[in-house]
Amino acid sequence: MINETHDIGLRSWIASANTPGTDFPIQNLPFAVFRRRDSAEAWRGGVAIGDQVLDLAAAHAAGAFSGEAAVAASHAAGPSLNGLMALGPRYWSALRLALSRVLRQGAAEAGTLARCLVPQREAEYAVPAKIGDYTDFYASVHHATNIGRLFRPDNPLMPNFKWIPIGYHGRVSSIGVSGQRFRRPKGQIMPPGQSSPMFSACRRLDYELEVGVWIGPGNPLGEPIPIDRVDEHVFGLCLLNDWSARDIQAWEYQPLGPFLAKNFATTISPWIVTLEALAPYRTEWTRPAEDPQPLAYLDGEGVRRHGAIDMQLEAWLESAKMRADGSGACRLSHTSLRHSYWTVGQMVAHHSIGGCNLQPGDLLGTGTQSGPSLDEAGALIELSAGGKNPVSLANGENRTFLEDGDAVILRGWCEREGFARIGFGECRGEVLPASGD
Repeated sequence: MINETHDIGLRSWIASANTPGTDFPIQNLPFAVFRRRDSAEAWRGGVAIGDQVLDLAAAHAAGAFSGEAAVAASHAAGPSLNGLMALGPRYWSALRLALSRVLRQGAAEAGTLARCLVPQREAEYAVPAKIGDYTDFYASVHHATNIGRLFRPDNPLMPNFKWIPIGYHGRVSSIGVSGQRFRRPKGQIMPPGQSSPMFSACRRLDYELEVGVWIGPGNPLGEPIPIDRVDEHVFGLCLLNDWSARDIQAWEYQPLGPFLAKNFATTISPWIVTLEALAPYRTEWTRPAEDPQPLAYLDGEGVRRHGAIDMQLEAWLESAKMRADGSGACRLSHTSLRHSYWTVGQMVAHHSIGGCNLQPGDLLGTGTQSGPSLDEAGALIELSAGGKNPVSLANGENRTFLEDGDAVILRGWCEREGFARIGFGECRGEVLPASGD
């Protein structure tokens, strides 16, 4: 629902929040867990406003909130946001409204809250919630088709793709926040034309441009979340990079799907943009008339009317050479979440339909998001046609897959006429040499 917090005319007493193009105007107010960099401070919840972080623990202690907003702030003041996520939309909205009002120009609380600000350049971030489970979906028909063509040119899509949101359970312990640096994985690889595999460092390392979905209140075991009530159970979205070892994956994925090819690292952005903040950018979701229409538990008026989200997504690559010469990162692709074949709501409803009990702080990934054209592809395996066509970078380098020292930066934002542009910050991860190299 659109409300006063979305008003494009709102301005903050924090000047940087009024800068055109900022990711964090007062209409956004995303959540993270932070502390001052290189300090022994306790981790606590914070809200982005311009180039600052509002310390929620300090603001709550200063008496900035009352009623349900104070309850919500108290649950966001500790080292994880699970408590806030569990409270549900009524409390989330109360805190968001209170934050909007105390951060607006002319707010009486400005003097008090100015002492509760920490510059983002001085902050470091943690994974914002204790993640109980992580599930990654495969929701882009364009990505699935592009990948399928590499291996099954005459039949790129498996017959179940247009009927069911495909997913797999991932590894929680290797999920890291933006800035994560990880070693190139090792595993078994079957070389083309060989009859036995070899053990080697991954040679076809890739990124995946995805969106993360944070679960709020869960559902009791055995009681699915209805499609028309999914919004009550989704706290917000972030950026997500599900790094992939394509050569390890090719050998291991049948018959049970990804394993070592996916469990070595997943990187997420620190900021969670709430579903309420995203309300203006939701749009109709359609399914081509010639395709199978969703089964009843995945369909409904709400899905059709506003199930999609027009969230712009970009992937950038910064090589070690680019860092050394200061030339800056090179954009690889630009797409939108609105192209997703399956919506966030359909993923959540399907995940729970068998009775699975989702819990506050669970994380879902949408799978690689690719659009209908090649420049909208969300992974190098697509951009390079499986390594056959090297991608030319702006500084003259080429890539088929990632090299040691490469950093991948994901960015996302939403904009629409009549509403403010809001962003997600960035999701950055860097590849280190394999252990022993």
